[in-house]
Amino acid sequence: MSKPGKTRVARASSPIKVLFVAGFGPIVRNAAESRALYVDTLRLPFHESTDGYLHTEELSGAKAFALWPLSHAAESCFGATTWPGDLPVPQAWIEFDVSNVRRASDELVRRGYRLLVTNRKEPWGQTVTRLLSPEGLLVGLTHTPWMRTKG
Repeated sequence: MSKPGKTRVARASSPIKVLFVAGFGPIVRNAAESRALYVDTLRLPFHESTDGYLHTEELSGAKAFALWPLSHAAESCFGATTWPGDLPVPQAWIEFDVSNVRRASDELVRRGYRLLVTNRKEPWGQTVTRLLSPEGLLVGLTHTPWMRTKG
């Protein structure tokens, strides 16, 4: 993923006008593993319904939505354009901008997560740590300077 450029892709006229990303989240297969990452480690402010459904409307909206080619994700994580055969191929990505990427990375390691990239500065200026979630999402903990508000 790179910092958005100035060129706009032409769009055909359509009666559908997407306004914003209303929600995103993994489809959970193992609730305990997912809870360990998102609740216990990342401390996301979830509410729990009686049926175990975890949800939050307390995080700011998505600052970017992108179609990230697998070859680019592989390059970002492994320095090669192909995804390693010994790891599940991610079906989606999500990034959480955090206050301190190094501290977040240290906490993930302390809790036993395998990091694919640790506290690396990308050519476009973003600092990132990446891991695969229990659901197979490519999760990034980032510092993205151009997305942060001043003050």
